[in-house]
Amino acid sequence: MPRLPRGVPVARHRVQEAMRGWGEPDERVETAALVMTELVANAVEHTAGRRIRCRVLRTPGRVRICVWNRGRLHVAGLPGPRKAEPCGAPADGARGTEGPGPVVSGGPDDASVLASVAEDGRGLMLVDALATRWGTRTSVSGRLVWADV
Repeated sequence: MPRLPRGVPVARHRVQEAMRGWGEPDERVETAALVMTELVANAVEHTAGRRIRCRVLRTPGRVRICVWNRGRLHVAGLPGPRKAEPCGAPADGARGTEGPGPVVSGGPDDASVLASVAEDGRGLMLVDALATRWGTRTSVSGRLVWADV
């Protein structure tokens, strides 16, 4: 979808439709819709690419929300020692973190990460509260943010 604010409700509606079609419980549907809303809104706000790719994967007992974008504006990477599980995004030189919550490890960009969370990071705090796990995967071609509900 285009990286525009009007894409946020479109992504929310699509995840709701897919999960209802799978027979997922209403509570999980609404949780996933809220997580998708926050991740897409974050990508719209903080990335420079023209398009955002969204994916919803279902496995027994879990639904994974994935949002992939190319390019970044001012948000620094979230460093961490653990590798995130892929959602079908390219893995070209990828580095990831896995949560709950972002892992901040004392690197040179940590001040800007923390400032961004203080100013704009309420959506990711909501994702952290709603998801059983979430993380990021950054590569030379963009960033994937994923969350399990």
